[in-house]
Amino acid sequence: MLGVPTFLVTMDFSVLFLAVPRLTADLAPSGIQQLWIVDIYGLMIAGLLVTMGTIGDRIGRRKLLFLGAAVFGIASVAAAFSTSPEMLIASRALLGVAGAAVTPSVLALITGMFTDPSQSRRALAGYLACFMGGATLGPLVGGVLLEHFWWGSVFLVSVPGIVLLLAFGRSLLPEQKAPLAGKLDPVSVALSLAAILPFVYGLKGLARNGWEWFPAGALVFGIAVGWVFVQRQRRLEHPLLDLRMFGNRTFSSALILMFVTAVVGAGTLLLATQYLQNVAGLTPLAAGLLLLVPNVLMIIGNLTTPLVANHIRPAYLIAGGLLIAGAGYLAFTLADSTSGPMTIFVAMCVVMLGTAPLAALCNHLAMGVVSPDKAGSGASIVQTAAEFGIGFGIAMLATLGAAVYRDGVEGALGTVPPEVADAARESIDRAVGVAGQLPAAQSGDLLATARDAFTSGVHVVGIVSAIMYAGLAVLAVRAFKHVRNSHGDDTTSDADPLRGAETATPSDARSSI
Repeated sequence: MLGVPTFLVTMDFSVLFLAVPRLTADLAPSGIQQLWIVDIYGLMIAGLLVTMGTIGDRIGRRKLLFLGAAVFGIASVAAAFSTSPEMLIASRALLGVAGAAVTPSVLALITGMFTDPSQSRRALAGYLACFMGGATLGPLVGGVLLEHFWWGSVFLVSVPGIVLLLAFGRSLLPEQKAPLAGKLDPVSVALSLAAILPFVYGLKGLARNGWEWFPAGALVFGIAVGWVFVQRQRRLEHPLLDLRMFGNRTFSSALILMFVTAVVGAGTLLLATQYLQNVAGLTPLAAGLLLLVPNVLMIIGNLTTPLVANHIRPAYLIAGGLLIAGAGYLAFTLADSTSGPMTIFVAMCVVMLGTAPLAALCNHLAMGVVSPDKAGSGASIVQTAAEFGIGFGIAMLATLGAAVYRDGVEGALGTVPPEVADAARESIDRAVGVAGQLPAAQSGDLLATARDAFTSGVHVVGIVSAIMYAGLAVLAVRAFKHVRNSHGDDTTSDADPLRGAETATPSDARSSI
């Protein structure tokens, strides 16, 4: 039952992509409005996760889940029947608010419902499979619906699942909330939004358009307000964000692992997608279908990891997987501008399989050391780390690849018109687009150089990613070596297999968080 809202909220990130041309033709949004239609959903989710997680601790996680789901259904209908760009933007913003309420509530409820370590691992692996499934199937579902219906149908697909949750969820899901959560601090809520929303907006703007003063200013403003927010949390008896969570080694290490893998995953996926289309020559649909296979392999890996974790300690299972994924990233260097899509395809399959143990276990490791009365807040921190990682990955690794590309393509731009050179210098997408304006010989030379230059960027990013994963493997062993598998294959004194060394003390370590 909890997999339904997870799948739907995640699917809404990507189900809209294929519908943008049709809704643009129908509603005629400006360029800025079109960007907000696409971006506002993820922006609102990222900005409100921390607040919503804490609200769930106070009013009840099931109650917040149902409220969020109901608003999600209403907003989906409003989005489907929007008659103007402004109405669609507002509906998507409301969808983001509802998604921010649903997401941490689901993870917190799973943590509270499944207290046995083995059951918890399986439940969280299933949750992650639903998360990945929504992201994977979103474009396909959108494509099928758009073949037969109008663009608004991509939003209505969520409504039956929401109705199912609201109809049967109350009888299947227990209520959970913190017994002594304290009052919600409105100033902290305002500061949280004033820090996260500009920060995420600035990060996305810089990642998409390069250096511009407005997103850079938003990023700096968000950081400054974030500092004020942190100082306030240190003084409050009942903070919106309990900073003591970060003092727990298991929790903070799991966050770092999830953040860095999100950074690497988002950046390399963007480059892989561009390579498949602009270098290997696949259509967008063909590239999307090809990348379905690695995602499916990761889902399979997520679901099988709990079984393997019964026999191998999480530290070594995660570290081993990261080294395998790192080898997949190193395989990026085997691709060239004429090798076709198979090298990157196989490399991505290896990467996804290797990353699966971390994805399946780190949620459990992080949430296993969070106090039950702060499960919602802890879940929101975990998911916010992933959101920030995605933004950083696109900004950092994609920028690194672009820098290598611009340096490599420069040699072919001296003999082409200035406007063509400027466009080709920006990105390989622009280079492919303007090459047709040139005579055949010049066009061929420009395309060959641009593809070689972009492939060099892929090589560099692959090497950097492999090095980062090797470092994460070392961190995983050092941070989680005290955590047993469920069969207790050694003499460690941990009382609870996936709770961490902190639980070896007489008092439950989670009470210290």
